[in-house]
Amino acid sequence: MNVFFEEDGAFKAGAVLAEQQGACQVELSSGKRTKVKRANVLIEFKDVALSTFLPEAQRLSGEIDLDFLWECAPQDEFGFSDLGADYFGHTPTALESAALILRLHGAPMYFYRKGRGRYKPAPAESLKAALAGVERKKQLALLQAHYVEEFKANRMPAVMQAHVGELLFRPDKNGVEYKALEQAAHELGMTPSRLVLACGGLATPRQLHLERFLALQFPSGTGFPELKTPAPLLELPAAATGAFSIDDHTTTEIDDALSVAPIEGGWRIGVHISAPGISIRRGDTLDHVARQRYSTVYMPGDKFTMLPSTAVDAYTLVAGRECAALSLYFDVRESDWSITDQRSRAEVVFITHNLRHNDLDAAVTEETLAAGSGEFPCKAEIGVLWRFSQALFTQRQAARVAAGLKPEVNNRSDYNFYVEDSDGAERVIISQRRRDAPLDKLVAELMILTNSSWGKLLAVHEAPGIYRTQQGFGAAGRVRMVTHPAPHQGLGVSQYAWSTSPLRRYVDLVNQWQILACVTDLPLAYERNDADLFAVVSGFEAAYVAYAEFQATMERYWCLRWLVQENVRVTEAIVQREDWVRLPDIPLQIRVPGLPSLARGTRVELEIIGTDEVDLSVECRLLAIIEEVDDPSLVSDDDVDAEAIAQAAES
Repeated sequence: MNVFFEEDGAFKAGAVLAEQQGACQVELSSGKRTKVKRANVLIEFKDVALSTFLPEAQRLSGEIDLDFLWECAPQDEFGFSDLGADYFGHTPTALESAALILRLHGAPMYFYRKGRGRYKPAPAESLKAALAGVERKKQLALLQAHYVEEFKANRMPAVMQAHVGELLFRPDKNGVEYKALEQAAHELGMTPSRLVLACGGLATPRQLHLERFLALQFPSGTGFPELKTPAPLLELPAAATGAFSIDDHTTTEIDDALSVAPIEGGWRIGVHISAPGISIRRGDTLDHVARQRYSTVYMPGDKFTMLPSTAVDAYTLVAGRECAALSLYFDVRESDWSITDQRSRAEVVFITHNLRHNDLDAAVTEETLAAGSGEFPCKAEIGVLWRFSQALFTQRQAARVAAGLKPEVNNRSDYNFYVEDSDGAERVIISQRRRDAPLDKLVAELMILTNSSWGKLLAVHEAPGIYRTQQGFGAAGRVRMVTHPAPHQGLGVSQYAWSTSPLRRYVDLVNQWQILACVTDLPLAYERNDADLFAVVSGFEAAYVAYAEFQATMERYWCLRWLVQENVRVTEAIVQREDWVRLPDIPLQIRVPGLPSLARGTRVELEIIGTDEVDLSVECRLLAIIEEVDDPSLVSDDDVDAEAIAQAAES
């Protein structure tokens, strides 16, 4: 005798070798023997060969009409034998019964299993919904196959074009679009990003890097809602003197200006900071918008401002008009350039000039300032500020040395990137600027002084603020943001609170609210131990790191574009560490595989073999060692004080 039985969720057939109470020993057609409980046996048969029983049952099962079977089935729970006679019109054979079981068991949408050989038909609505789901999956599978073929034919499916960034960097991994992209990329041996570029979904690798950043940091887009700029909360007095700004020619958020006026025995030097905090208040709509971004995002050729253009236009210190400002005045003795008095006030300042580095850097040098030569706007005032900034720098270096640090090394270059559209093609210009150029040093020193002075003002008034601190050496001496005054040894100051860029950094706006409360009748925006102040610090730091990484990515991209644009095949480089070198003309570090162990500062010659603008790599090889250094300890460290760089870039 043969039996058809269920074992571990599968249906099998075998010959009975022996029977015991409640079980039998069965040999399968494969020769394997197994013990089967009698309760698991569904059908006994003799008239069909064991070797053909299961294949034939599976064939007959495929011929059974599921819809008709469902209609024939009783509405309540039933056994397979109860349904067999109604469906076949006669008492079913063992083979037909096995086929029926296989069909019932293989159609869980139509029949719910209630026990061995027992089933219940699915309700009509449930069956309809399940069948619709199957049809949807079938259609999605067909659609996915169509998308895959489109990708493989080097065409970007039109439906995906509008949300490429989301598809690549914030995908719905269960979505048919992502599955198709991933499948096509796998079959073609490419990454999804390179496939999208190859299909024209993104025009250039630059767009790829930009879309990655936007998808992660600005998933709702970079636009602003329609907002009305609020009116000032105070009527401000007029400043006694006009002021001028010094910025790059691309700067639109002009948030710092300077003034110089003679007083007995010296000068009254003013630092005037744009005062959006006079109008924007904590919790209002503009505050909400600024806090969502935390900072302006910079990249070569473009930026995403922290505030909408209407607000920037209202608060920027543009020449030819009176602007609301938070001013800090220093009375300075000319004989030794010491500060004898200082005071802060909110006021309206007339901006006389917006000076630009591009127009002045060639004329304003250490030599022309020392000789009093040359002609340029605000010449006398710049001369006074230059001498004052030199004294400030000397004081800070003394404080650094006293803290056990080396003096700042600022004799290297910063780089400006300008992207131009030339006959429909983008062209990048990378220009060098000395970090210790007079105008840069002048502005940097005055901003450091202002941020330190206003940090002290907050501490004296016991007003909470956001400070930047650096204490200790090595990793322990990294710059941190805290909500209490603490030394910044790297800058050589007792406390340091960013306050001079309220149009561009949310932390500066928060600190401006607190400073305004100390010098006007406005209330503090944040009281002591306000938990939300800690949330601002956390949110700002996360955004600032992400924005800085994006800026570095885009600058590296444009450096690679510059190599191609200028057809650079052979170039000098300077060894940094291990197998890393930097180029002297652009801010680009390159890894040179197999570079021999060379002292830092060694000059080498490289052949540029190729660049990859997607992964931002450079393929190169060493051609020659041009010049080795005798004493590497004399080579200045390239990892300069990040805070000093940030301050030098204040304008």
